[in-house]
Amino acid sequence: MSIKVIITGATGMVGEGVLLHCLNSPEVAQVLIVNRRHYNLQHPKLSQLLVPDFMDLAAVTDKFAGYDACFFCSGVTSIGKKQDEYTRLTYDITLNFAQAVASVNPNLVFTYVSGASTDSSEKGSIMWARVKGRTENALFKLPYKKAYAFRPGIMKPVEGQQSLNGVYRWFMWLYPVVNFVSPKSTLTLHQVGQAMINCVTKGYNKPILEISDIRIVASLQ
Repeated sequence: MSIKVIITGATGMVGEGVLLHCLNSPEVAQVLIVNRRHYNLQHPKLSQLLVPDFMDLAAVTDKFAGYDACFFCSGVTSIGKKQDEYTRLTYDITLNFAQAVASVNPNLVFTYVSGASTDSSEKGSIMWARVKGRTENALFKLPYKKAYAFRPGIMKPVEGQQSLNGVYRWFMWLYPVVNFVSPKSTLTLHQVGQAMINCVTKGYNKPILEISDIRIVASLQ
């Protein structure tokens, strides 16, 4: 099965890793990346759509038609942000984009990159976990063929990634140590990308994928 996918967040670490994996996958025929700024890459499978404001999609919604999946990899840190700001950047923007895609693709599979320890009850003491949980819960109610929430942990980048900040480049020296000491807490972005593809082509019986689930789905043949 050959699929056409939309990817957001390609100028960030997770989105770029998923993008590079998809471009190298024979299971992916076409990729549309939707970004606020240009991503400097040319590839026969790749097209780009620049959208300055993810809350204003009326003029571009028709561009989302005809795709099999959306891998929503955009996200921001909660550090230094109050709940209202973080909610706008995480819940409001994600839901607005997801609703726009759903309006022209009812048979699409939507995958949202959430985070480990996200709070599905929306009642815990950790602000970001509540907001992420609220976002997941809202996405599951949209009229998609299927929606999944990925909760990855520490991720190893794909070779050739550009979107790695200095702190993460430094941390990657420790990845083999963390992987050896706590292998259940780590993933590669190749695994994340392949798990997303397999959720579309093969499906999975859980809407929320923890690290162990992502490994299982990535290995499906």
